[in-house]
Amino acid sequence: MMGQGAHAALALVLLLLLLWRQAAPIEVPQDPKILQDLKQPPTIVKQSVKDYIVDPRDNIIIECEAKGNPVPTFSWRRNGKFFNIGKDPRVTMRKRSGTLEIGFRSGGRPEDYEGEYQCFASNEFGVALSNKILLRVSKAPLWPKEVLEPVVVTEGSPLVLLCNPPPGLPPPFTFWMNNAMTPIPQDKRVSMGLNGDLYFSNVLAKDAHTDYSCNARFLFTHTIQQKNPFTLKVQPKEPYNDTSYNATDPYGGRRVAESTPTFLSPSGSESSKMVLRDEQLLLECIAAGLPTPTIKWFKKGGDLPGRKVKFENFNKTLKIVNVSEEDAGEYVCMANNQLGSIRHSIFVQVKAAPYWLDKPTNLVLAPDENGRLVCRANGNPKPNIQWLINGQPVDSSPPNLSRQVLGDTIIFRSVQMGSSAVYQCNASNQHGYLLANAFVSVLDMPPRMLGPKNQLIKVIENNRTFLDCPFFGSPLPELRWFKNGQGSGLDGGQYRVYINGTLEIKRARSEDEGTYTCVANSILGTAENQVRLEVKEQTRIVRAPERQSAIRGSTAHFDCKVKSDPSLSVTVTWTKDDKPLQLGWRLRKDDESLTIPNVNEGDEGMYTCTVKSEIDQDMASARLTVLEEASLNPSVSSALPPDRPEPPMDLDLSDPAARSVRLTWIPGNDNRSPITQFLVQFEEDHWEPGRWQNLSTYPGDLNSVILQLAPFVNYQFRVIAINSVGQSQPSRPSPRYKTSGAAPDAIPRGLRGWGSKKDDMEITWEPLLDLERNGPNLHYNVWWRLKDSGDEWSNVTTIGSKHVIHNTETYVPYEIKIQARNEFGAAPESNVVIGYSGEDKPTDAPTGLRVSKVESTTANIHWKPVALNSVQGEFKEYRLYYWRESSLVAGLVVSKEKKTKGFFSTVAEPSGILSDLVPYSKYKMFMVVANSRFESPPSNTVEFITKEGVPDAPKFFRINRRGFDTLQLEWGKPLEPNGILVGYLLKYQTVNGTRLGHPQFKNLLPNETEFTLRLPDRSVRYKFFLSARTQEGAGEVFADESPHFANEENFTDATGLVELTDASVASAFTPTPTPLAPLPPTTITPTTIRTSAPTTPATTPSTTTTATTTTTTPSTTTTTTTEATTTTTPPVLVTTKRTDQNVLVAPGREIWNLTVVPNSNYANVSWRHNFPAGSSEFVLEYTLESNKTVKVVAVKQQPPITVADLIAGATYSLRVYSHELNSVSSESVSFKTKPAYIDQVDIATQGWFIGLMCAIALIILILLIVCFIKRSRGGKYPVRDKKDLPLDPVDQKDQDGSFDYHSDEDNKPLQGSQTSLDGNVKESDDSLVDYGEGGDGQFNEDGSFIGQYTVKKDKDETEGNESSEATSPVNAIYSLA
Repeated sequence: MMGQGAHAALALVLLLLLLWRQAAPIEVPQDPKILQDLKQPPTIVKQSVKDYIVDPRDNIIIECEAKGNPVPTFSWRRNGKFFNIGKDPRVTMRKRSGTLEIGFRSGGRPEDYEGEYQCFASNEFGVALSNKILLRVSKAPLWPKEVLEPVVVTEGSPLVLLCNPPPGLPPPFTFWMNNAMTPIPQDKRVSMGLNGDLYFSNVLAKDAHTDYSCNARFLFTHTIQQKNPFTLKVQPKEPYNDTSYNATDPYGGRRVAESTPTFLSPSGSESSKMVLRDEQLLLECIAAGLPTPTIKWFKKGGDLPGRKVKFENFNKTLKIVNVSEEDAGEYVCMANNQLGSIRHSIFVQVKAAPYWLDKPTNLVLAPDENGRLVCRANGNPKPNIQWLINGQPVDSSPPNLSRQVLGDTIIFRSVQMGSSAVYQCNASNQHGYLLANAFVSVLDMPPRMLGPKNQLIKVIENNRTFLDCPFFGSPLPELRWFKNGQGSGLDGGQYRVYINGTLEIKRARSEDEGTYTCVANSILGTAENQVRLEVKEQTRIVRAPERQSAIRGSTAHFDCKVKSDPSLSVTVTWTKDDKPLQLGWRLRKDDESLTIPNVNEGDEGMYTCTVKSEIDQDMASARLTVLEEASLNPSVSSALPPDRPEPPMDLDLSDPAARSVRLTWIPGNDNRSPITQFLVQFEEDHWEPGRWQNLSTYPGDLNSVILQLAPFVNYQFRVIAINSVGQSQPSRPSPRYKTSGAAPDAIPRGLRGWGSKKDDMEITWEPLLDLERNGPNLHYNVWWRLKDSGDEWSNVTTIGSKHVIHNTETYVPYEIKIQARNEFGAAPESNVVIGYSGEDKPTDAPTGLRVSKVESTTANIHWKPVALNSVQGEFKEYRLYYWRESSLVAGLVVSKEKKTKGFFSTVAEPSGILSDLVPYSKYKMFMVVANSRFESPPSNTVEFITKEGVPDAPKFFRINRRGFDTLQLEWGKPLEPNGILVGYLLKYQTVNGTRLGHPQFKNLLPNETEFTLRLPDRSVRYKFFLSARTQEGAGEVFADESPHFANEENFTDATGLVELTDASVASAFTPTPTPLAPLPPTTITPTTIRTSAPTTPATTPSTTTTATTTTTTPSTTTTTTTEATTTTTPPVLVTTKRTDQNVLVAPGREIWNLTVVPNSNYANVSWRHNFPAGSSEFVLEYTLESNKTVKVVAVKQQPPITVADLIAGATYSLRVYSHELNSVSSESVSFKTKPAYIDQVDIATQGWFIGLMCAIALIILILLIVCFIKRSRGGKYPVRDKKDLPLDPVDQKDQDGSFDYHSDEDNKPLQGSQTSLDGNVKESDDSLVDYGEGGDGQFNEDGSFIGQYTVKKDKDETEGNESSEATSPVNAIYSLA
């Protein structure tokens, strides 16, 4: 036996090796030429569902569509027997299709055609099968007639009203209503079960009604059937008092016997439930009892699947969607009220119909090739796999040596022509089946070329080039390339041939020109194609336009000379500021240049010349600057300055017509600047009398034009002349001219239909403009109808711009059109637009929300979509609400502000990426689906935790000198640790000018916030780099340099703008740049600036500083004094020189790209500029938005810099401008600093904490010694009479339910004593309370306790302690202190 097993194992290994080495199946290109001639077995492409329920009022259509070559023929089986369609006049089959249509116009019953149908699609290469389609006719049986006796029940008792709906196909939807057709109110006490019965946990007197009616709605027939109503009579034990009813006392003060919970459904203590995989599990527990029990659910051995579970029907129903195998087990529902609880166990089994693991796919092979079909499925119980060929079991088919069936796999070896067939895999178990068709097509096809014949390819010299040659054949041909019909094939060196037939030429040269031939060869023949390659010279601009300045009124000239391949035609186009340049009577262009005569300010800009050929292009740009004449000849300009033109004169109207008139005028003097345009304006006396409006503009060389006018308007006109200086005064008005009326020409714009409510649609449009009315009595005709309904148009006439249609269905499309009309006739009708009625709240929430691949700042989210018809409106997006619930860093306070992110997706399995998360944090999120107006109920809420990240920069970093040879480094913990801090990395190295010494590293503990560095040489300066570290690595680096020694240097600003009066000054600041007019005194708050560049000399210890700013002008002097306390800014005297009133801006100076990266109390600021390096000084001006406080800082260093001492969580606006040129400024940028968090300090390492603990231990030791001494002496203590204070009564309830109010001093805990877990007082024989201020106890002469403890001491007694009586041990201890 073992020998046979070894041989079998060896054979299996050899078989696997054979399969590993088999040839890959052929991929057939989707080329029409190939598919037209390709012979293939049939493939089912469309079929009806397996369980097919049809409406008996409609014709029956059973779908079966297939493709193949030749076109397949179709046949059917019914209940396993051949179905002869030709013998039944009611059954027809569609042409070129297998779809059956069964009609009943001539009679017949749909029930006669119920059964199991299967479609067969055949051609000469095989037979494909559809699923077995079980056809059933929908049924809506009537409710059986019955007489229902009144139901009499005692108040407080449980009740079940049975529904028992008639069995329908599919089962009906049940609900309970009263005679007023309103639903029966349901709550925790009264609810409907899954079987349709109405359950009362306990009955109240108010439940007595005569119209409890169960209704069944049948979906297919859209009918509702009603059961005879129940009459419920409630017998109260005592008369009912309506006036005393309230929500907390539903029995009106009457006594109703309470009861412990019992289960109404299900019965017994346990039950079982079987559910199929991927289906929905519904477990129900409904309990009776008074008070009404609450239901709770548990799962033994684990937690409920939170992402899939939902509680419905007031927690009585447990719903799990998309059940999987891990959902099996024992579920427990517990019902409890104040009298007791009861449990019921439900044992859930999860079975599974077959589902695919590896579905077989079509296989195309060439003769003598190998292949395999694999069919793997899983289920519970495990499915049985059966193979069929052309609809017949493989076992009963003729033997085939090239085919071997091994369980779920069929192996094909050396297939031959004629062995094409369709194979079916049937996987089945007791819960269902799967059927898949996969054909094996053995194809022999000679090589064929798929690309265009004799293609011409033009390329630019020295470019990478690809020559395509798509081909196909079976077996796959071998392809080779030849040039000019010579050689042994191109491959290697300059050439490379890809597997798809493409030839790559790595660098095309002129010698590569020629005809390339690709040849595909196989045992069935040869095919070839040719590609002609031409290598062209690059198109380029050899003389580009150059930047130039031109005097206004002169001529500007731009060159654009092009060199290109002589065989290519090129086009030259010009643009100005990236917009097409309008060439006309003034601008002239030739092949090599652009000429701009009579230059004016409007011609200034960037001109670009673009030259294009059919295969490449080139471009070049240059700027034109227009200068004033005064800059070259100031004497002439001052004598004869150009001015605005004089207004035109003598306006005249002629050639009147229905909608036009000719206007003529005489131009005025141009005042040494040519007139470039005339602007014609009009005024009408009906709609807006007295208001002049622009009509049209005309070139400056015209003085007579035809004006196009609107009908039914009384016009008058005037003309304005325009030159490079500006506009003239308007001319005198022309005589009035009134046009005749006409029908409207315009169609109302903005026609739309939208719903303001769920059952209406508002049709709105923009009314015609006054000048579009064309006549009196304007009104609008509006038409509408349901889209694609073919109904007659509904219409209305209105003078407004809105019409509302009421009583519409929710979100249905309408066709809408409109037409304007006046007394002279109607305008053209508008195009039909589609509008929609109102939207309602989406009914379904997204389900299955979950996360995957959670990183430090991102997470992938997945959810299951809703049905689009449940959106009840225009689907806008899936809207995700998420917020940061907490940080995993202890004590870190975070903002829980909700954020949203939208995802637009209509795929079956949507997903998205949530980014910009904070590392090491707990997040929560839920999702809704949104239409234009509403959001759906929320999905399940999901919690997830982001991974650790690298921390932010330290909160601050200070470097102070503590002596000649010592540097003290201090820093704060990062505001966002983004994880558990494991320490700090300090890197430092010496600095000598621009040279840096060898770096040294120091790893510091996470609770360290300072470091002392001994300097071997006090003149040596260091540069420090500090970063915090988590497990993920080091975070943002805070860099700074050590300050100069205090007496090292003295500084004086070379510009004279800032004078430093103290040698130890660390930095200086300047106020806002001096304005052109004197300003009142302004308070300036010192601001700390940290930069990455070397800083100014070292700071002094914290002092109170005074900054005095003096501004001097010819007429005024303003002095501002500010006092502030700071640790980094010593006294500074700032002197600001007043700039000249005529501020000049250096041409081309700009500040741009201002960016701010904020933290909690500082921000990194950077910008770009084109000021000369080393000669510029900038001013940062930032405003606190909450109180509009403005601060300014002068900066000499180059960006980036760090602005410190900001307020955490505040919003600022910031701009940067030049100190010398105040008008050169950046755009203002708004930013918000991050919120602060509680800085956690390990107090166990703090000195004050250790000292405090030692002091406490010493005091306790002294107390114990004194107590021991006093007790050993057995001393007697004087007792002072005092009135006992009554204690608070303790409420105790007797067994009969009555209450007894009395004082039980034995059970009352002593003040200051501890209470045990079971609530009893733990009495101490040696408590300090007995001796001191722990209570007001009294003692008799032998030291026994005779008093009682009270909550509060009398004031008199407190004063009495000052008597000369013997002191207590505690007072003795106080005397020691």
